[in-house]
Amino acid sequence: MITPLLPVRQDRASLDWPQAQAVQVTAPLVDYVPLSLDASVPCTALRDMASGTVLSTVPTQAPGAAAQALVAKVEDTPGTGRTLSVMLRGTPLLTASIFQITGVGTASEPADGSASGGTPPTSTPSGTTTEPTPGANPSAGQPPTSGISPSPGSTPQQGSPGQPGATPPPGATPPPGSTPPPGSTPPPGSTPPADAPRPPANGAQPDLNTAIGPGSGIAKTPNLAPAGGCTALVVHSTATATTVELTGLKRPDGSAFRTTVDKDVRPQVVGVYTDLDRAKLGDAHLHAAIDSRFSSTPSALKLAAIAGAVLCTLVALSCLYLIDSGDGRRSRRFLPARWWRFTATDALVLVTMAFWHVFGANTSDDGYILTMARVSRHAGYTANYYRWFGVAEAPFGWPYEVLAQMTRIADSGVWMRLPALLAGLLCWWVISREVLPRLGSRVRASTVARWTAALAFLAMWLPYNNGLRPEPLIALGALLTWCSIERAIATRRLLPAAVAVLIAALSLAAGPSGLICLAALFAGSRRVLQTLVTRTRTESAGQARRVLGYCARIAPVAAAGTLVLVVVFADQTLASVLEATRVRKLVGPNYSWPDEPVRWAALLHVTPDGSLSRRFGVLAMLLCLAVCVLIALRKGGRIPETARGPVTRLLAMVAMSQVLMAFTPTKWTHHFGVYAGLAAALAAVATVAVSRIGIRARHYRTLFAAGVLALVAYCFTGSNGWWYVSGYGVAWPNLAPTVGGVQVSTALFGLACVCLVVAAWQYFREPYCVGNASATGSFERFAVRPLTVAAAALVVFEVATLGIAAYSQYPAYSVGLSNLRALQGKPCAMADDVLVETDTADSLLTPYTGTAADGLSTDASGFTSNGVGDLTPEGPGGPGGGSGGGRKQPGPPPGGAADKPKPEAGINGSTVALPFGLDPKRTPVLGSYATGPAQSAHLTTQWYRLDAAARQDSAHQVLVLTVAGRIAGEADGHRVDGAQLRLEFAHRADDGTVTPLGGLVPPGLGGAPGWRNLPVALDRIPAQANAIRLVAATDDPTGQQWLAVVPPRLPKLSTLNTVVGRDTPVLTDFHVGLAFPCQHPFDHQDGVAQVPGWRIQPDKLNAQVAQTWQGEDGGGPLGWADLTLRSQAVPAYLDHDWTRDWGELDRLTPYVDAPAATLDVQVENRWGWSKDAPIRVDPSAGQQP
Repeated sequence: MITPLLPVRQDRASLDWPQAQAVQVTAPLVDYVPLSLDASVPCTALRDMASGTVLSTVPTQAPGAAAQALVAKVEDTPGTGRTLSVMLRGTPLLTASIFQITGVGTASEPADGSASGGTPPTSTPSGTTTEPTPGANPSAGQPPTSGISPSPGSTPQQGSPGQPGATPPPGATPPPGSTPPPGSTPPPGSTPPADAPRPPANGAQPDLNTAIGPGSGIAKTPNLAPAGGCTALVVHSTATATTVELTGLKRPDGSAFRTTVDKDVRPQVVGVYTDLDRAKLGDAHLHAAIDSRFSSTPSALKLAAIAGAVLCTLVALSCLYLIDSGDGRRSRRFLPARWWRFTATDALVLVTMAFWHVFGANTSDDGYILTMARVSRHAGYTANYYRWFGVAEAPFGWPYEVLAQMTRIADSGVWMRLPALLAGLLCWWVISREVLPRLGSRVRASTVARWTAALAFLAMWLPYNNGLRPEPLIALGALLTWCSIERAIATRRLLPAAVAVLIAALSLAAGPSGLICLAALFAGSRRVLQTLVTRTRTESAGQARRVLGYCARIAPVAAAGTLVLVVVFADQTLASVLEATRVRKLVGPNYSWPDEPVRWAALLHVTPDGSLSRRFGVLAMLLCLAVCVLIALRKGGRIPETARGPVTRLLAMVAMSQVLMAFTPTKWTHHFGVYAGLAAALAAVATVAVSRIGIRARHYRTLFAAGVLALVAYCFTGSNGWWYVSGYGVAWPNLAPTVGGVQVSTALFGLACVCLVVAAWQYFREPYCVGNASATGSFERFAVRPLTVAAAALVVFEVATLGIAAYSQYPAYSVGLSNLRALQGKPCAMADDVLVETDTADSLLTPYTGTAADGLSTDASGFTSNGVGDLTPEGPGGPGGGSGGGRKQPGPPPGGAADKPKPEAGINGSTVALPFGLDPKRTPVLGSYATGPAQSAHLTTQWYRLDAAARQDSAHQVLVLTVAGRIAGEADGHRVDGAQLRLEFAHRADDGTVTPLGGLVPPGLGGAPGWRNLPVALDRIPAQANAIRLVAATDDPTGQQWLAVVPPRLPKLSTLNTVVGRDTPVLTDFHVGLAFPCQHPFDHQDGVAQVPGWRIQPDKLNAQVAQTWQGEDGGGPLGWADLTLRSQAVPAYLDHDWTRDWGELDRLTPYVDAPAATLDVQVENRWGWSKDAPIRVDPSAGQQP
């Protein structure tokens, strides 16, 4: 119990600047903000700075930098001259002219000095200072405005930096009258005043008008005479307050030139950036205490306590075994009789699960979890890599530690998913050897019940548990908990109950859905309690001995239940786990129990979450539960020829687990996978219940068949969707299955109606039946086994569709092909199948006649060089990246080009920004967009040269058309309106004679109207063709169906594995981690992230999900990556599946080319209750994604 409070060896990291390797350094903080930040820049460094950045914690070129960072800059503002301004998270805190600060120059004109470099930032309003306007101070007795202090004339808070008598941070320049730290000296050339005026000690609290006047902008004051006494610009920021001060400089009333914000406005830090030269830095410094609270290892004391806890628990359980043995009865065997026999159902489960392990679909979180496990090797703990500011996964998630150890051997999916496969096989072993025999003689002896259990188990397991999530282990834990409780009841011993408590605790620590194991404990608690009381009263005489007997039996059970604490808190403290839990609750998703319908709504939507395969297992389990309960109630509380106690407790466990699942903080449909074993057992009981033993009336059995058919019909109203790459080549991925134009759900519903008619006929005919009314025909046999048939049909459907998909995709990428290659020693999966352009800007085809600038305009009407409209994607179908890039602002359109004209005209006079790194000096553009009245337009380009030698080079595999706008075509079987575009082929003789060879309509891709690449495989172009051209036309009265093109390209392609490599840090979105196991996800250690050079995104729809989940509001890596790096999309295609929207590869380049900072890391012993400053969560965060 004391393990959470025992000390750990915790890294205490800090960033100090300047550093020897460079003036500017990069250090993206995983938590965004430091625990505290202290910075000081001597005023002498500002004297000769014409304009530029004095100090910033984010590159000023980054979008949104001012809204997140601390930015101190010098600007040359009209009417004021050179002005120092300090902004924190978009709020101006302090403004002063350089004339005030240094006495150099004039109050209205900039000093004549050379700039230290840099581009002047956006100017602030002219004539601004930090003095209040007249009447700005609050009236007497009025409460001050929260967050800012102090105002002129007020007394600074005790101990604040710059207060007379206060001690400044180490290394900071002490303000006049303060007590300097040991060894500190004033900056050269500065002499503090002998007796600086002290503010009145009236105890008044300042308000917001200290820094910001009423309304917008900063309050104005008359120009001040040059003080000449400024020593340094000092910033001190903590979780409680932030102070900015010009030490040594006074306001007209004699108060300190200081502004304080009394709330958590710590700036985001991705590095330290300045335009100052190293020679002019003087004694400038910055110290940031980095939040590295989760980088810890157990201390020697904690390791000894953990070992002692495990040993003492084993001793306690051994003692409980000896106490149990005191009843004089012989112990029962641990393994059931004939447990080693291999049956046909065992073969079915083994073969099906082995096939599914290779060819089956994965879950959407596999890449997420794999990346967490891989990065934990370097980080030192398992962090939530993509959200929640990288907090530790504790208290849930010990299975991820197992996966982390497995990554030391290999990272391929076929290896990493072995725990799920083993858990599935163990689940079936427990079901067939332990669970079914306990449910009664009829269930144990019924072949149909056994086959139904096997098929129901597979129908539930396959769509949910073939991945890295913890649900497979929790499903196994739920079965073992139930079996242990049943064994405790059957043997009237407490050791199995203690084991059940231990298993339930470990299952709960594996994931929140492990709550269902508590249902087994609740269901059997009364019988176990009776055993405890009876044994204690029988074997203990006297009150004292009886109390001792209770303690002796309860203590080992409590020890088993609390042993999980040594797993949860092995390398984390109570304080760190509580902080991680707080952050998850604030950021979300954090649903409460009334929100449980959210999970069921997702199950019933036409998405992969609500696919027909996922629906069947869950809905069939509920149907079986309802039928079994009704029959048990009708038969006096017991289903005939079943074991009353175990069946009742099984039904109670399934029913109570529905309630307990409502208390999980997230509502993913993945959690339904924990029911796999329980659903199989329940299906076996239901099979016996609806047989002639349980129901003698034939019309009831026919009604059950109708219910099963209706259930399957409803399941088939969903799609056959699977996540990301698992759905490649699968039939009906986005719509309900149809055969011959008829929906399968409609046909099944018709059969259900037929069964209802038959049931009605049987009901009315029954009084007139003569002889054996229970005689069975072929229909009657089906009516008895509809669940068996339905489960078999679903399993066959799932296995067949995934197997056919792998076959139809070959030789293109599929999950099955990837796993087969991994078994052959080629583990890089999709990285070997994604082909990347390596010469995009140099791959343009040239026209046979004329210049490159005129190649597009041979016959053009209505197409102009700037005819490109709005590139913003529309809705979910738009390209990834269009949803904001993870920040609260519009992101660039696809291709990485901004949707605005560049100031410099291109080769044909176009000022349109080009995507994918195309060079406007070599790439002409023509588009049909016009701002005036809509009119028809057409375009026929010149014939472009298609080099025959290049076509023979294996590096050239596709001809690429880069287009924008909307193009007519088909998508998911539906007609899409747009402009007409056609690619024509010809053979051009040496004398210029052109022989047409036909043409084709380029394949349509999503992402309209943004720039996108339409690949045409070279094997689709006639072998004799050496000339191609584009023919386009648009006639749209609305003006929305415009089209823009650039010349065709024949690029060289190389695999992503070659271009990106295995060592370069990569930001892999959480969907793609399992598909690119050879790429190196960026590391993080001691609270600082490694700067990635590339980003790999999934398809457009999933990319929008990733943008939100990994973004700033969620505390994900995009929150600092967008402030550090700019992205440029690199064209890439899936080999042999050229039009597949596989995702996107982005090249990331830093806004400022600065090296990684060197951190100072100290290791300290920290007790479990020791707290650090809280992780800063944006107040706008916490929305449910």
